[in-house]
Amino acid sequence: MRPPVAILTEADLRGLVPLDAEAVACVRDAFVALATRAVAMPPILRLDIPEHRGEVDVKTAYVPGLSHFAIKISPGFFGNPAIGLPSTNGMMVVLSATTGLVRALLLDNGWLTDLRTAAAGAVAADALARKDATRAAILGAGMQARMQLRALTLVRPLTQAAVWARDGAKARAFAAEMTDALAIPVTAAATVADATRNADLIVTTTPAERPILTAADVAPGTHVTAMGSDAGHKNEIAPGLIAAAHYVADRLSQTRRMGELHHSPLAARNFPELGQILAGQAPGRTGDMQITLADLTGTGIQDTAIATLALIRADAAGAGQTFTP
Repeated sequence: MRPPVAILTEADLRGLVPLDAEAVACVRDAFVALATRAVAMPPILRLDIPEHRGEVDVKTAYVPGLSHFAIKISPGFFGNPAIGLPSTNGMMVVLSATTGLVRALLLDNGWLTDLRTAAAGAVAADALARKDATRAAILGAGMQARMQLRALTLVRPLTQAAVWARDGAKARAFAAEMTDALAIPVTAAATVADATRNADLIVTTTPAERPILTAADVAPGTHVTAMGSDAGHKNEIAPGLIAAAHYVADRLSQTRRMGELHHSPLAARNFPELGQILAGQAPGRTGDMQITLADLTGTGIQDTAIATLALIRADAAGAGQTFTP
């Protein structure tokens, strides 16, 4: 008899797995596992549908010792808002690592991806930013920009933030919303330089195809997390900033193909990965005046980790529906 398959909706998963300290710890543990265990994580499968501004990524990873693994299908169709639909959605299939049988369908519409991406930003900032960092700058004003700012408050005591976006109205709406949500002043900036001028932490969250952040925009001692470049044609960070910073990859083989490093003449050099720093295998920040830069392209192990956490919480709560195939 095949075991039942659980079906969990976005509403179920938002209730079970919010952006909290445990979610951040879950993703942190995944980065450590990537550095210290025999993780199987194949390259990302990517499908482009240019006539509809569409892209689909498929990511997965197996972590020895975990009872399950996840396969994530993550579409992004960036013309959708014009027809009243969200630009991102998706789902995760959770399978038994022992039998390969499907254990759950997580119909999260991209929530778990947004969550683990924000949690990864928090992990990177916690590992690399100065301990006294309190001022943030967010480049971009979409959902991930909101989640990245929330995530930073879990690891640093933010006192203020600034936001820049190409659409000034969206930046102003972001500033008003996040000021109320976080009870700290968040201001909309007219330029990138205005946003970053007093920042200790900078997060880039845009689909830019040309650099929007240069070395001139970043003061000594600042930490930068770049998370918008998840395809070879995307590029938020000027190569000169990578050269000026202590550069850290989430997965070096990925950032050479599709991250900010992909656009740098230094791409062939060896750089530390975030998991290696967390595991004590490589140095992180070495001084208060050092610029640090985390290049986050998103890894399948993060998806397996957050999906496993969701399934554990769902089982404990008796959440979702089940059917027997």
